[in-house]
Amino acid sequence: MKQILVFVVFLLLCSSCITPAERQCKDFKIGNFKSEVIINGETFKSSFIRTKTLQIETYNGKVDSSEVRWINDCEVIFKTINPKSMAERKDIHLKILTTTDSTYVFEYSYVGETKKQKGTAFKF
Repeated sequence: MKQILVFVVFLLLCSSCITPAERQCKDFKIGNFKSEVIINGETFKSSFIRTKTLQIETYNGKVDSSEVRWINDCEVIFKTINPKSMAERKDIHLKILTTTDSTYVFEYSYVGETKKQKGTAFKF
């Protein structure tokens, strides 16, 4: 019994030493990107340019512009500048989950909704 207790304490001590990799979200606030999102097994690709206050995205030959408002270094709200439908009037909340030197994995949803989608963005 004493050996089991020592083993459990050892595992707890080891697991507390593991730190998750830090996200370098600031590296992705501005730049040129491509993104991929998989929805129901289908891959959707787009490219976009992000400045401090604006994001211009091209998807299927259409250009869409959004205002950019950073909540913190890893979370941003997009507001479509000239919405053409009710869906485009909804703001989008995006959260960066993980980063590498040239990519980030993100999740996004309409503000106030719980259903989230995930994707990957590549900085070039």
